Amino acid sequence: MAAGPKTADVLGRVTLVTGKEEFLNERTVAAVRAAVRAHDAEAELSETAAGELSLATLGELSAPSLFSSTRCVVVRALENLPEESVAGLLAYAQAPVEDVALVLVHGGGPKGSGVLTKLRKAAGVTEVKSGEPKASEFPGFVAAEVRRYGSTIDQEAASFLVSAVGQDLRSLAAAAHQLTHDFPGQSLDVEKVKRYFGGRAEAKSFAVADAAFSGRRHVALEELRWALDGGTAPVLVTSAFAGGVRGLARYQGAPRGMREGDLAREIGVPPWKIRSIRDQSRGWTEQGLAQAIRAVAQADADIKGAASDASYTLERLVLTITALREGR
Repeated sequence: MAAGPKTADVLGRVTLVTGKEEFLNERTVAAVRAAVRAHDAEAELSETAAGELSLATLGELSAPSLFSSTRCVVVRALENLPEESVAGLLAYAQAPVEDVALVLVHGGGPKGSGVLTKLRKAAGVTEVKSGEPKASEFPGFVAAEVRRYGSTIDQEAASFLVSAVGQDLRSLAAAAHQLTHDFPGQSLDVEKVKRYFGGRAEAKSFAVADAAFSGRRHVALEELRWALDGGTAPVLVTSAFAGGVRGLARYQGAPRGMREGDLAREIGVPPWKIRSIRDQSRGWTEQGLAQAIRAVAQADADIKGAASDASYTLERLVLTITALREGR
């Protein structure tokens, strides 16, 4: 995998992050922040939604503070930028502030494409695109993730991991991290991968998430116990939930009448997953999904923050998700 950006590539520049693959977008944002903090450990990090961005707020975000002149400012959902703020942002992009790294994140799709076209022409802008991988590219992604942690994986093992975990980049990255943690510096073959991901298919993390989002509380709790007892890392379960709620949200926001293959590409899931998402979506409202997103994010943060009882955190997540689907 390519090295992260250098400080000179981000300070005094605008990094334009575009594409529908949220995991890769977030990777880019994290890499920019890391480059800024490597240059100045006291640098201030801030973010805002583009819908709330005005010329005044942009000035406040990019101005030096009492504590540090170096800043990293992340503006998310650029597609929602108000029309009255476009000119000010374009003017800034032509002459970015020297000690500020501005990151603009556009979630893909046609909305706001006119602003993207103009930003791409600005002298101070560097674009990083996050294209959605093709099915044939997922084993390569796994191999790159494994290399990030100083190990290697053969083609058969990488392909097996994809078939076991599914085509969700966040889940695959978490699986690669788990494997390299337990086999540090070792070459990963299919036998090592099968120790973690070759057991009962219904005991895998995505089965827990599917049951929960379908409202099958008792099944989800049973599958969770199977998964944890079988050695599935808790972070894989929260990753599966994140992929599940993201798929549902994209499905509900997708244009109606699309062919199944086109719809799968729009949502970012394999075609076989569409029927399951369609069935799950019948029990979800927009408000319920918004609450589910927050619940999954909180559980993920708790798990990664070394929660004292990961199983309790995950059981609570299952109960929360199934209750939200039932509209209680």
